[in-house]
Amino acid sequence: MAENVKKMKPIWFFVGLVLLVMGGVILATGLYDLIARVESKTVLARLHPNIWWGCLMVLAGAIFVLTNKNASVE
Repeated sequence: MAENVKKMKPIWFFVGLVLLVMGGVILATGLYDLIARVESKTVLARLHPNIWWGCLMVLAGAIFVLTNKNASVE
């Protein structure tokens, strides 16, 4: 009976998935704004924070997913 026990993924795997998806959306938005030359009225818009934060979130999400993909919680 012990062989049929399903093992759960750790919470950090799902946190990584959320970061990966949301970072991808933010990165895509930033790239679209850069390509389409969308005017933004914020002070630091010239630094393109959507691209920086999107890349950071995608990187963090990928690290979380890759480090926890084979882990399991009993």
